[in-house]
Amino acid sequence: MARIPGAPRNQGGPIRRLFVGVVYFLTQRRLGRVIMPIQVTAHHPRIFWGYLQMEQSQMGAKLVDHKLKGLAELRVATLVGCPF
Repeated sequence: MARIPGAPRNQGGPIRRLFVGVVYFLTQRRLGRVIMPIQVTAHHPRIFWGYLQMEQSQMGAKLVDHKLKGLAELRVATLVGCPF
């Protein structure tokens, strides 16, 4: 369990609320729930933006086969004890 509670969708200004709402919606649609790293980084807009850019870059990389990327992610997750 994280020591920092997740950022709610309705916190901040209208643009931030829209941005966080869209990211939460897309994450929930893709993974079935909004994972804690997304919720925690949503507290700081610049870190949140950088985190999302990194994720987009990793998903869009075409140098390695998609199946191999999935296997590498699974291996790293098991090594560090990641619950998802």
